[in-house]
Amino acid sequence: MSNSKIWLSSPHMGGNEQKFVQEAFDTNWVAPLGPNVNGLERDLEDYLGNQAYVGALSSGTAAIHLGLVLLGVKSGDEVICQSMTFSASANPILYQGATPIFVDSELDTWNLCPIALEEAIKDRITKGKKPKAIIAVHLYGVPYKVEAVRAIADRYEIPILEDSAEALGSSYKGQKCGTFGDIGILSFNGNKIITTSGGGAIVTKTKEWKEKAVFFATQSRDEAPHYQHSEIGYNYRMSNICAGIGRGQMEVLEYHVALRRAMHDFYVEVFKDIKGIQVFTVPNADYFSNYWLSTITVDSKITNGIDRETIRLAFEAANIECRPLWKPMHLQLIFEKHPYYGANVAATLFEKGLCLPSGSNLTDNERFRIKTVVNRLFNHLDSAL
Repeated sequence: MSNSKIWLSSPHMGGNEQKFVQEAFDTNWVAPLGPNVNGLERDLEDYLGNQAYVGALSSGTAAIHLGLVLLGVKSGDEVICQSMTFSASANPILYQGATPIFVDSELDTWNLCPIALEEAIKDRITKGKKPKAIIAVHLYGVPYKVEAVRAIADRYEIPILEDSAEALGSSYKGQKCGTFGDIGILSFNGNKIITTSGGGAIVTKTKEWKEKAVFFATQSRDEAPHYQHSEIGYNYRMSNICAGIGRGQMEVLEYHVALRRAMHDFYVEVFKDIKGIQVFTVPNADYFSNYWLSTITVDSKITNGIDRETIRLAFEAANIECRPLWKPMHLQLIFEKHPYYGANVAATLFEKGLCLPSGSNLTDNERFRIKTVVNRLFNHLDSAL
């Protein structure tokens, strides 16, 4: 049996990516604009629906940054951000010279806790600092509590920047993630549901905002025969070659989502008889998750002392990549001095949670190896799929 590395989430090509890339070379569209960029934006707009306008960018981080710029976030402002997330959700707040205000998660979706969110808003207002925006994340492809978060945002008239980097293909009550915020963002990093190698997109509700985002992303070049700039700009536009990869990937998006969901079902079956292990699953039928990463929480008091790290190291010994959940931002060295609201839900999830190999290109043999590690660790005799 091969002992090659099983990755947490590796790129999965569909087959037609090279066709679009070759077209870019054949027509000499080797630039941060061109037919593939336009085509990928149309493909995403058609997929998302809800009158979404999409601008293809160099990364999801760039999309968050431009989202904050569009929302008018400036130096001295405060922005609420879900603490349990990747640092790219929070770093652009600092790019703008603003202050991140971190908020805890809730246990149903592991996302922004509405109770702690409102507590944070009220407290910041009493301190004379009404937050300028709310960054809400769909963690691991599971939608946040859309209606509860929107109700609070509307009550205090604070826009939502929806971080859907991990949730392309997920939906809530039939509406696609990426379309719930005042501005949404997507990521096409190599480990995501689909990839453009590196890349992302901003999703707006108006054509004017999309055009403004693209303007900022192309160094804010004014209309002039020379290079004229009246606003700060950024080099954030996606290349036509990367967009070509994305156009091919869009053809297999739904298939990749189905395969990721099948991996989640696989883990539900693997762990169904192991007490103390909980596979993270959506709370009810309103939520449809792409299960970008399948994750578990481990209660070592029930598993006879086997904890998150015991499991991770057992997989590592078998050349299988697993990772702890995102370390909450309020526990990171670069953010630990910033305000935090909530209890210890995010911290406890980090302590007990583990991300498992979830790629849409995992084979039966690789699933067999994964299950064998689990069975040996928990002394199960049956190692069959």
